[in-house]
Amino acid sequence: MKSTLIRQALLAWFAENQRPLPWRREYRPYHVWIAEIMGQQTQMDRAVTYFNNWIRQFPNIPTLAAASEQEVVKAWEGLGYYSRVRNIRKTADILVQEYGAKLPDNEPQLLALPGIGPYTAAAILSIAFNRPVPLLDANVERILCRLDDIDQPVKQVATRKLLLQRCSDLLPEDDARHFNQALMEFGALICTPKRPVCSTCPLQQWCRAYAGDIVDLRPVPGKKEKRIDIFMACGIIEHGDRFYIQQRREKDVWGGLWEFPGGRLKEDEPPEQAAIREILEETEFQVTDLRPFATAIHHYTKYRVTLEAFFCRLASNQSMTPILHAASQYKWVRLNELSSFAFPAGHRQLVEKMG
Repeated sequence: MKSTLIRQALLAWFAENQRPLPWRREYRPYHVWIAEIMGQQTQMDRAVTYFNNWIRQFPNIPTLAAASEQEVVKAWEGLGYYSRVRNIRKTADILVQEYGAKLPDNEPQLLALPGIGPYTAAAILSIAFNRPVPLLDANVERILCRLDDIDQPVKQVATRKLLLQRCSDLLPEDDARHFNQALMEFGALICTPKRPVCSTCPLQQWCRAYAGDIVDLRPVPGKKEKRIDIFMACGIIEHGDRFYIQQRREKDVWGGLWEFPGGRLKEDEPPEQAAIREILEETEFQVTDLRPFATAIHHYTKYRVTLEAFFCRLASNQSMTPILHAASQYKWVRLNELSSFAFPAGHRQLVEKMG
């Protein structure tokens, strides 16, 4: 009886309060798939902007499959985790060749596609195809831990099994699409990590954490990862009206993206010397006339990366052709051409400041 009442309350709340997200207009499987991958790594408002731009550029799976890797990586620029967008393109190729340019509607076939794991498969099945599959993300975990006052770390295997079972118990057989979205939306708008709106919460009467005045203690977090600082330097090599950029190798971190040559500082090494050394090691270019340009700071999983950038020039009588040791290809491009290439976050900050 309690599960039925919670389910009804959530669905009623969602019917009145759901955000008008573009992939909710028709629940096309292609749209749901792209939205889910984008939503795993960015805030909703930002995901909507990226989604709308993506669909304008790649309105369907055949268009996406026909696009070049550089086109899809550029469209993804700023979202990070670039292996995801390369997997999206690989999957589009497979869907065109083997599935008539449509996403399959069963779990084994979805899980066999590049970049689609258990969570994404569950999201596609429940939201796009309305199948009764539980969907457990951070928002859902938080709601269930508060409702049932679960006092074990949320990421423990036993806790996740318990939460999945609880989610399954609540899930309606005929409306998984709206119920799973209702849970996630409720966690994003009402049962938030900080300052949840308990005073007007329609689930308040069933919430054990609220009854015990311990909402702020649920869910129980796991051990917090320590942040690791990385210090890097790079050189923006000028030659006339052109700048040198190189493309990272496919299997590198940020593989396939373009960058200015550089790398990590050695112990007690000044950034200027690191830039000169890294350029030499990566390209065999000798550079001179180093001038400080900008510092870019960005975050990548548990890392905080501080990138010191310097303008510089080739030493006299050198060829403009590098000997590549850390890249797959290179280009000399004008300032107004830089924006057409996809860069990692730190280097993209530098490009924006150059403009």
